[in-house]
Amino acid sequence: MVSQEEKLLAAGIYITSFFTTIIGPLIIWLIKKDDSEFINAHGKAYFNFIISYFIYSIIFGILVIVLIGFVLLWLLGIVVFVFTIIGAVKAFQGEHYKIPFTFEWIK
Repeated sequence: MVSQEEKLLAAGIYITSFFTTIIGPLIIWLIKKDDSEFINAHGKAYFNFIISYFIYSIIFGILVIVLIGFVLLWLLGIVVFVFTIIGAVKAFQGEHYKIPFTFEWIK
C-alpha cells in the first residue's frame, strides 16, 4: 500500500514542474527514489515524458518551416499541460500512470 506521503511527493514531482521544469522534480526524485518504488516510478515516468516531449518540440520547431509546426507546437503545449495535471492526479490517487506517446529513456 502506498502511503499518503509517497502519494503527495509523487504528485509533487508533477506539480513542481509548473514552476521549475527540471530542478524541482529532479530534487524530489533523487532524494526519495531509493526510499519508495512508487516515487521512483513516477519520477522515471515524468523524466521520460519530458525527454520525449522535448524531442517532439524540436521536430515540431523544424516543421515551422512548412507552417504546420506552429499548430503542432501550440497543441503540444496544451497536451503537456493536460498530461502533467493527469499525472499529478493519478499520483495523488496512488495509481501508476504512463503518459501517452512517451518513450522509455530511463528504465
